[in-house]
Amino acid sequence: MNYFLMHKSTPVIELDINENHATIDGVGEVFNPEHIPIGIKIDSVNPKSEPLNIWWTSRSIPASRDGLREALEALRISSPEFLLTKCYGLSLSDQYWVKPFDQPLEWKDINFFDNGFSEDIGNVLFGKIPTSEKLNLMSPNNTSDGRLRKKWILADGKRQLLKGGETPYYQEPLNEVIASEIMRRLNIAHTPYFITWEGNTLLSVCEDFISRDTELVSAWQILATEDPPERPRLYQHFLDLCVAFGIPKPREAMERMIVVDFLIANEDRHLNNFGAIRNADTLEWLGFAPIFDCGASLWHQKLENFIDPLGVQFCKPFRETHAEQIDLVTDFDWLDFKSLSGIEEEFSSLLEHSPYISQKRREVLGQALLARTRALQEVAGRGRG
Repeated sequence: MNYFLMHKSTPVIELDINENHATIDGVGEVFNPEHIPIGIKIDSVNPKSEPLNIWWTSRSIPASRDGLREALEALRISSPEFLLTKCYGLSLSDQYWVKPFDQPLEWKDINFFDNGFSEDIGNVLFGKIPTSEKLNLMSPNNTSDGRLRKKWILADGKRQLLKGGETPYYQEPLNEVIASEIMRRLNIAHTPYFITWEGNTLLSVCEDFISRDTELVSAWQILATEDPPERPRLYQHFLDLCVAFGIPKPREAMERMIVVDFLIANEDRHLNNFGAIRNADTLEWLGFAPIFDCGASLWHQKLENFIDPLGVQFCKPFRETHAEQIDLVTDFDWLDFKSLSGIEEEFSSLLEHSPYISQKRREVLGQALLARTRALQEVAGRGRG
């Protein structure tokens, strides 16, 4: 079926999307090459479908999503990619969508920032078996990434993302809250989180930091604009690309992210959960996105007896360990360690909200966070010296 790839109201490229396989089989005329998604290399003279197809399928729910197999069975579909065209590829992270040739649709009438959306798919992803076969598939949950169970909802007119945790401790939602509190104290731009319960399920909640006029461009997309170097040079290469694009203050943003990830021993700062924000109309870069998605941290799946806050802590994306990655930071003068006073007690108190976390685990985690704070203070002292 023929579609236009649209960027808000701007036509970008003609596409032939195979409805049976949910893939892009062909690319036609390129109308506005400057609006092609960042990181997608298209030859306007002889365009090929492969780069766009990779981008298109990456918008779908990943195969690693917890509970996806059961959700697909309930929906009676074989692949999450089939859901993409059901919501025209619309997302709450950017302003791209696909418009069928034969439908007079307008972005203002269907985008999820100005209009409502169905929560049917989100509920199915959380294991709620549909009672009706007439599900409304017009949902941003069709284009949500990540491994953990999550869903977008509308609450008092706000677009909120609810996200769960993993067995055995379901600790990730609480980690999101304490990480946002740490960043609040350190005056670092971040996405605030709070917790809620849905039945017996503990969830983190955050509001969408993207608006109808902006969009998130991931670090992966920025790096995809050029062939990436070997990992030791990846960090400087990323900063150089950001400077070339005109993204404001990339080093400052990255150093604060690296510091926070060191402090909470974040294991999963991959290239798709940080990035920059640009204006979708003018294509002007506005700066880096507030830090978000910090749940896979603070020894969230490790038994208490194996938590060693001063041992080797593996990390992403620029180095293999936090001890190596923190050496990329050139300025610690902004760090106010007094603002972190008592953070370990607040973390331990926060953990009391969960019946899955024992008193012993609360105490171990609180002391481990304190140890990471002291370790960071030592590193900062050397850097300042």
